[in-house]
Amino acid sequence: MCLAVPLKIIEINGNDAVGARDGIRRPVRVDFIKDPKIGDYVMVHAGFAIERVDAEEALLSQQLAAEVEKEMAAIRAGGYL
Repeated sequence: MCLAVPLKIIEINGNDAVGARDGIRRPVRVDFIKDPKIGDYVMVHAGFAIERVDAEEALLSQQLAAEVEKEMAAIRAGGYL
């Protein structure tokens, strides 16, 4: 299964950018985003920004991902995985 994750663009140099989430920085290509700007939230899949999203949607997605990560850690700690 492949997922896209929301990242906030914090640097741009041509079509190369840096996106961040929770202090983690990732290189991102912004070829598919029209007029990307620092501060934009984008959904990133396989290193490419595939769409711009509003901040509310991005933050909700990040919260849901954090809940899933917490549950997966609890399952692993219980020896279920």
